[in-house]
Formats: sequence, C-alpha cells, structure tokens
Amino acid sequence: MSFDPQKQFRCTIIRGKAKTDLDNLLPAYARIINDLTPCSHEEFKLNFNNQLNSLLGGVTKKTLDNHRTEIAYKLFGMFTISDDDIVHIGERTEHFLQNSDQPQFFKDICYKFQQPNGIDSTATTLSKIENGISLRPMAFILALLTNAKQNSIILAKNEIAYYVLNSLEVLQGKVEPDMVLAKIIEDRNNETFNKVYTEESQGGSYDMQHINEQLNLMELANLIVIDLHNNVLMNNNEQNAINEFISSLAEDLFFSFEGYAQSDLDTRKKFANDWTIYYSKLSETSSTTFVTTASSLGVVVTPEGQALRAQGVSTKVLGDEGELYVYEYEQKRVSNFNQRLVNKIKWVGPQRGLGYDIQSIFAEHGERAEFAKYIEVKSTKRVTAPKLDDETWQDSIGMTRNEIVAAQQHKESYFIYRVYFTKEEVIVFVIDNPYKKSDENVVFLKPTQYRMEFGANAIDSNF
Repeated sequence: MSFDPQKQFRCTIIRGKAKTDLDNLLPAYARIINDLTPCSHEEFKLNFNNQLNSLLGGVTKKTLDNHRTEIAYKLFGMFTISDDDIVHIGERTEHFLQNSDQPQFFKDICYKFQQPNGIDSTATTLSKIENGISLRPMAFILALLTNAKQNSIILAKNEIAYYVLNSLEVLQGKVEPDMVLAKIIEDRNNETFNKVYTEESQGGSYDMQHINEQLNLMELANLIVIDLHNNVLMNNNEQNAINEFISSLAEDLFFSFEGYAQSDLDTRKKFANDWTIYYSKLSETSSTTFVTTASSLGVVVTPEGQALRAQGVSTKVLGDEGELYVYEYEQKRVSNFNQRLVNKIKWVGPQRGLGYDIQSIFAEHGERAEFAKYIEVKSTKRVTAPKLDDETWQDSIGMTRNEIVAAQQHKESYFIYRVYFTKEEVIVFVIDNPYKKSDENVVFLKPTQYRMEFGANAIDSNF
C-alpha cells in the first residue's frame, strides 16, 4: 500500500513533567507507595498527598492529586487498586526499589506502552479504537531509527512527530518502518518539510505535547538521545534492549481490547482493573534484557574494571558497579596521599554481613592518616544528574541491620557513598557518620520489615 502521512491523528498521552523532575520523582513516589501500602484507597490518597507535600512544599491539592493519579498511577503504573478498594504496590515498583535502576523502570514502561491504552479516559480510548489505532509506538520508533542508521540517515524530532507519532496510518499499524523512511527520504529530496499541526491547535507547545511526552520517556529509558539540533539518536549502548523492542513488533498488542464493552459501567471497571494489573507488572524480559549498565549510560569502564571482568568476575558477585567505582576512587585518592598505603584498601563487599563494602583509610594529614575508614556504597542509575538545589530531589536507600550496627559501632569512621551513574557524569554524595545524623534528625531511619518469631504453642496444625 502507499503511505499518506498527511492523514494526521493527535494520539494523546498523559502529560508528565520535565525529564529531570520525572527522574527525581520516581524514587520519591516509590518510597511513599512502599511506606503506605497495602492500605485503603482513602487512607492512601490522604497520606500520599501529605508525604509528597512535605517534599515539594506549598503546592495545591490539585497538583498533589495530579502527581498521585495521573503520573504515579496512570503514566508510571506504580500501584494497583483492588476490587475491595485496597491499594497495593506494583510489581515494577517493587523491582525498582530492589535495584535502583531508573532507566530499566522506564524501559519497561516504554515496552508495555501502547496506543490505545487504559491510561486515557474512556472517551479518548473509544476514539482511538474507533479510528483503528493499534501500535506500540516506542518499539516502532526504534525500528525506524535502526533502518535510518543502516542508511546513514539522522532523523529529526519533527520527522518522528509527523511521520510516526501523529500519523494516522502508522498509528493504525498499516505501515512498516521502511515505508516511513522511504517517504521521509522522498520528501527531503523534494524539499518538502512537514511539521505536526492539528485543526484544534491552541498554539504554543500544544501540537507537540503528546510527542514530547513519549520521547521524554524514551530518553529516561536510555534508549534515545535528542541532541541540541533536535535530532533523535539511538543509544547504541542499549542494543540488546533495542533488539528486544524491535523483535516484539511482530507480535499483536500485548493488551487486547476485545471483550470489553466500554459502554457498560461494570465492564469499564473490569477493563480499567485488568489494564492496571497488566501495566504495573514487570515484563518477563525486563529483569535480564533491560538491566542498565554504567557503560550503557556512557560511563567509561576503567582498566581495573576491565581486568576484573576479564577474570570472569561479575559485578554482582563482587558487589555492584558502584562498589567498583568507589574502590578505584579510594585507590587513587590514597595513592595520591601515600603510595605505600594503597594496600590497606580492601574490597569486602562480597563478604556479606560486615555492614560495609570497602575498608579504606582517612589518608589525610594528621594523626588519623592511617585510621580505618568504613564505606557502605549505595549506587543507582538514572539518565539525568541530581542537583542538590532542586526542590523535587530527595533520595532514600535501604539499609540492613548489619549496616545500621556498623554505622553505630564505627560512628565518625563510617561513611555512606551514594553513587549516581548518569549520562551527564558520575556523582558521589558522601554522608559522614549517618548514625549521628539520625540522632540529630538530619536523616531518618524507618523500619520497613518485621520478623515473626514463634514456638510450638503457636502451631495450629501441620501436614
């Protein structure tokens, strides 16, 4: 068939925030949801808003509601609401809390996102269904970018917008990526330059709003980069994930709308519940193919790290990439102070139960030069770099009982190194003597697990 990109359709998506704000808000949302759930929906609404307001400060109830319902719930799929009106943490959110891999979280969203979807209002969903919309747009874009790369062509954001994300025939699943690329090349040769414009245009950013939201998610997923000239570039360091996206295009939409009578209230409720369960779950491929490495973010692997990998030692056995980064940093720092003291640095992360990952020394002038320094490393990966002066930034980390005991025991000799691998740079925030800071209410320790102990008198039956 021929491809007519002039047939345009504004395929909307929930409006989020700026990329940095979304990167900052994800861990905050996850912490709040983990703290509160399971609980009643009414209790959740009140306490989510209260906790988020304490972070953001001075925002309206409408804004807080939007964070909870539109971004955390609909766009991110971070929690579910059961038939008995109880809120539960989502599977993808639980996984994120365990590994602190923010691009992986967004990769999973991009992989599962489709048009039409259960994120929209009923009327919008029906409109998309009536117009025959049927596409997983992020997967299609990656296939198109792959074809363009093979032809040494760089695509502009306006081209992705006009020929894909606002193109009716593409959104209907009627057009292959190679047909789109051929049409772009043809229009370029004819010096025909198109841009998204809709009849209901309100000026400003309206025409590109739904485009930007989807590309923002792909950038946060570390799948693409939009350069200063508004060119859309594929992140070749994420090739395994990109291949998974492209191969899945041959499948039907992951969530089928067949069997849902949208005009019936009970069925609409069932549809909304089924979609939320689908969307909040972690994809089967995510825990392997979508894992983000420091190198995929553009962090150069040092010779020491290459040597460890060459020996067949995985970072999961030794600790994580954050531990490797800090270990190498401490070696250089101490070496600059006194080369003979470098052998005092020990990577003890694999010896679980000590409550710290690296034993170093202060390596500073004075009587503490060779005093031991105990470092617990907590690393995370995100696309944007955190800024201490950003009002939306707040962080939390999980700590084991052994780590708390070690912090109490070693006091001013105990340090937490919070490592952020980002596309911009590697940032390390250092927290000295966290146990003292806890006593001073500068940091806050919250118990998140219970242990039940019981004896024979508690047993009611056995089999």
